[in-house]
Amino acid sequence: MKLFPYGHATHPHWEMAAGLVLAQLRAHMALPDYANAPHLGLLYITDHYATHAQDILSHLSAELPEITDWAGTVGVGIAANNVEYFDEPALSVMLCDIAPEHYRVFSGVAPLAQAGMGNLRGSSFVPHTALLHADAQTPDVPELIAELAQRTASGYVFGGLSASRTDVVQFALSGDGNIAGQGKATGVFHGGLSGVAFDAQVALVSRVTQGCLPVAKVHTITGADNHVVLSLDGEPALHVLERDLQISLTNTQPAIAKVRATLVGLSAEHDPTIKRTGEFDDAVLVRHIIGIDPAREAVAVAKAVDVGMRLTFCQRNAAAARADLTRICAEIREALEPEEMTADLAGALSADTHTNPHPARRMAGAIYVSCAGRGGPHFGGPSAEMHIVRRALGDVPLVGFFASGEIAHQELHGYTGVLTVFTTEA
Repeated sequence: MKLFPYGHATHPHWEMAAGLVLAQLRAHMALPDYANAPHLGLLYITDHYATHAQDILSHLSAELPEITDWAGTVGVGIAANNVEYFDEPALSVMLCDIAPEHYRVFSGVAPLAQAGMGNLRGSSFVPHTALLHADAQTPDVPELIAELAQRTASGYVFGGLSASRTDVVQFALSGDGNIAGQGKATGVFHGGLSGVAFDAQVALVSRVTQGCLPVAKVHTITGADNHVVLSLDGEPALHVLERDLQISLTNTQPAIAKVRATLVGLSAEHDPTIKRTGEFDDAVLVRHIIGIDPAREAVAVAKAVDVGMRLTFCQRNAAAARADLTRICAEIREALEPEEMTADLAGALSADTHTNPHPARRMAGAIYVSCAGRGGPHFGGPSAEMHIVRRALGDVPLVGFFASGEIAHQELHGYTGVLTVFTTEA
């Protein structure tokens, strides 16, 4: 597996942006370290281009006939190596050097077959993991994500919810316009789920980074009614909220303002919640507080809860988000670098942060899905979030988007980033 060609551009006219992206892709494909005959393309566009989604896909497909399969979606922002495009028309493309027998594009037209159940393109393909795009307006989307994850052998999926202020579109195209299972398909979909499943031969490393910091200790939910937390540690939940936030609801205006700035971190009874460094573990789901119930002295949250779950009141924190993003990048880098290396190789790797990834790092390409509420503005400046990733990983080919919810494991997250790196052979 060679480096994945990629390109990105912004322009008021999508045709011009596409031309710039195609020039970058072809330049990469002419280099010896990059793949020259990939088959799978990943396409992300900002919502400024959403109404032109079909034209963009048709144009790229015609200009890159060797790319037989496409997947992707729309975001309020998109990402590429070292750059973020927010509130401007832009597109980002990466061509993956993965043999067709090792992946399957799926959509509502051609659902992903259950692991071990065979499929329409041959019974030998077994989905191990999947890149997943989903429409937030689809009913029961968290349950659909979990169900799709169970169709993979690993139970792990990664991706995000499409985010758009105009059309919400997804790209899913296979075999020159024919999605296996239902004849001619345009490749642009509205609603439901789509993406790419990979078999166990496609090696990747994926990590979740949290963006919130606890403001008090972890509590156990001891009373619950669907989305309403009735009691924490045997005490009325509203009393605990007031104490943890150091507020009094008798002083209404400042109290409500502080509650609105507070979220909850939820985890299962036996899952770890807070790391030694103070950030949330990636098993924690961050959800909004959606109301308080003075009559029952309760707190309502944006997820059904059960007795025994762990709950921590938290707030978005830029410093914690930066530290945690740096941590997951370091974990990925360390997981891929050789356990033993010469002094010369160690020196080369330490100096190789602004050039193509060193072969010893075994990084072919990456996908980064972050919350639409993160990005450069949250991290302190334009493209600041992607600058952190580049400093840690080097100039690895990368595309992604800023989503209205992030997908990792079998769960829908919020205020997180999901970084996945495709690895070359050892």
